Formats: sequence, C-alpha cells, structure tokens
Amino acid sequence: MPRVSLSIVIPALNESGEIVHALTRLQLLRDQGVEVLLVDGGSEDDTVRLAKPLVDVVIDSDRGRGVQMNRGASAASGDYLLFLHVDSHLPPTFSADDLLGAAWGFFPVRLSGRAWLFRVIERAMCWRSALSGIATGDQGLFVRRDLFDAIGGYPAIPLMEDVSICRLLKGRCRPSRQRHPVTTSSRRWETRGILRTVLEMWRLRLAYFFGASPQYLAGSYYTNDIDRPR
Repeated sequence: MPRVSLSIVIPALNESGEIVHALTRLQLLRDQGVEVLLVDGGSEDDTVRLAKPLVDVVIDSDRGRGVQMNRGASAASGDYLLFLHVDSHLPPTFSADDLLGAAWGFFPVRLSGRAWLFRVIERAMCWRSALSGIATGDQGLFVRRDLFDAIGGYPAIPLMEDVSICRLLKGRCRPSRQRHPVTTSSRRWETRGILRTVLEMWRLRLAYFFGASPQYLAGSYYTNDIDRPR
C-alpha cells in the first residue's frame, strides 16, 4: 500500500467516447489502493454506464467543473486529492507516494498533437505555470485535503476555477511541481484552430486579470459542446 492516501476526482460530461480509455489507464493505481471517483454533470450518453466498473464511486452533480470537483472532494476518502480531466493522462510511472510532503501542486503538461506548434504551446504553458504558480486544470492539480478544506474548495464560478483556486492556494504556500508531465488531448486546439485557441485563452486570462466576471467570460467562450465544462 502507498504511504500517501490519494483520491483522484474526475469531472465528466458526455464523455462516452473517451471515458473507458481514460479510466483504464488508472486501474493500476486502483490496484495500489488509490481511490477513483467520477463526478458526472448530467451526461446524456453512456458515460456513467461505461465508467461504473472502472471507478470506486460515481457521483451525480450539477454541471460545471468547479461544482463537480467540489462534489467529488466531499465524497473522497483520501488525505490527498488529485483533480484530473478525462482527456488528461497521468505519467505512466506516477504513484501516490510521488506527492509525499507536498502541500499542493501540479504537473508539467504535454499535448497529444504532433504539430510542432503544440511543442511551443506546451512549453509556454509549463514556463508560465512554473513562473506564476498558476496552473490550468489540464495540468492535474493535487492538494492535501486539509488545505483544500481550509480554502473552501473550488470557487463556484463557471470559468477560471483553476486560476482562482491556485491563487487561493498560493496565499497559503508555494506549489510543488511534479517532474514528469501529464499528457493532455489537443482536441480543443485542433477543433477550434491552434492559433485562434491560443489567442482566445490569452484574451480570457487577461480579461479575468483585469476584473471581467467569470460568468461573462464563460458566455463568450462556451460556443460548442467540446468546450462545455466537464
């Protein structure tokens, strides 16, 4: 058994095409005593049915990543929480004990696409998060349970919940950064266009930095199903 008690919380919405592949990758960790919880935001496909044999708990929730991850955290039993998106895969060598001694942190990221622009984007993401201490949800945020509870969990906002919780956690202590990257699907960039998506993400972050409300930003961002909160 690992020395670290870990629960992995996965928010999902209409992910029947990806969910089995994503959860199969976590079965070795389950065999090692890691708890895996899927928090479904009202899927209308077979996500829940397909997930049930591959997780410890399935939880029904209102839609929205922040809301779903808080629901999962409230049901989790681990001393550490790791919030993982369906299309983000942990390093194959990862174990719960890799988090030993960390208060909170995240992983570097690698994008699945082969285009050279994805190498530039992923390096920029890693550089930005290392410098700022602010990670995206694609980077697998992990946090000690007592610290998560102390800050009140994820803010109940429809967008920028990852930025907001990192700011709260930074107010308590500096993040730890894992050595090996998570691999995240590049489908968002491929669907919307690589340069368009990069510019849009920077526009949203700058707007949020200068005081735009998450509700307003969400309305301008969620233009199709692939972008909906999961």
